Amino acid sequence: MRKIDVNKIKKVVSELCIKANINLKKDVLTALKRAERLEKNRKAKKVLGVLIENASIAKKERIAICQDTGIVCVYLEVGQDVSFAGGGLEKAVHAGVKDGYRKGYFRNSLVDPLTRQNTQDNTPAIMHTRIIKGNKVRISVVPKGFGCENRNQIRMFRPTAGIAEIIKFIVNVVKETGSNACPPYVVGIGIGGTFEKAAELSKEALLVKLTAHSSKFRALERKLLKDINKLKIGPSGVGGKTTALAVNILAYPTHIAGLPVAVSIGCHAMRSATRVI
Repeated sequence: MRKIDVNKIKKVVSELCIKANINLKKDVLTALKRAERLEKNRKAKKVLGVLIENASIAKKERIAICQDTGIVCVYLEVGQDVSFAGGGLEKAVHAGVKDGYRKGYFRNSLVDPLTRQNTQDNTPAIMHTRIIKGNKVRISVVPKGFGCENRNQIRMFRPTAGIAEIIKFIVNVVKETGSNACPPYVVGIGIGGTFEKAAELSKEALLVKLTAHSSKFRALERKLLKDINKLKIGPSGVGGKTTALAVNILAYPTHIAGLPVAVSIGCHAMRSATRVI
């Protein structure tokens, strides 16, 4: 059994909060550059250039890519041969978020849902913990702004629903979103499980590298991306080829009487950072 001091967890979470907020992921940046290169619409090309420049300035100046530094979602894959010393794991994660947001000078956006009183340190985080084999801990930090979070949707389809009906729902979610969530988007799709499992899968799908695709759903991902980009919302809503950079699908077996489908929208600054301890 390997022991890990929770102060190590706190330190890594803090560092990942800073990294995710100031460094645009390589795969997202590459996709933006490709979109700019292929874009013919003058306004769209200019906007894509501005987004790329913004990412460069944020990295160089060590400032936030976006003023909405979001609510922090932390994904933990904990090896079953790991034990933690020095305190509680959950407490350490929240402390790491607090420390990272203080050091990064990031906006504190979390409030009580009814009184709207600010928590003052951008905690608590949203935690997802999974037990896996081995003696390592994989930590992924995803700061999620609410410009895109507010546009997420879920629908409990009848089990008889066809692919065409599901595609129509997903594309319509993006259509209704329009330019309100800072396109070009990364669209995460969760299919199956239960109400909460489909939503969780859709959010996890945003973590998938834009260059990595499931062979099972590749054709459907391509179809959805094509149909979404036909909307011609474009970067910041100015039109052009690129409304979405990618569509990623994750699925899980569901009940014979149900077919949940969830859609999570990620903005052009699809922020995340991962480290393995």
